[in-house]
Amino acid sequence: MHLRTGLTSGDTDPHASGESAPPARAGFVVSKAIGGAVVRNLVKRRLRHLMRDRIDRFPAGSLVVVRALPGAGEAGHDQLARDLDTAVQRLLGGVPR
Repeated sequence: MHLRTGLTSGDTDPHASGESAPPARAGFVVSKAIGGAVVRNLVKRRLRHLMRDRIDRFPAGSLVVVRALPGAGEAGHDQLARDLDTAVQRLLGGVPR
């Protein structure tokens, strides 16, 4: 597994309007342990692209944090997709640890 995810409620978001919950949002943490700047940016671009198809699974107002773990820089696009699917399922309660 090359990813770890976390989820928080958007209730404390200062930018949220009072009438409806904002859409779910995702952020990415890719440290220097992943590799140089080129590798880190590649991992972030891949994760952003992959998360676009998955963000609608989260409740409105959710803030999702995806942290790339060491080894994510060497993982291909398909491996990152599988890892992200597993992490999202685990986060949403679909797969036990």
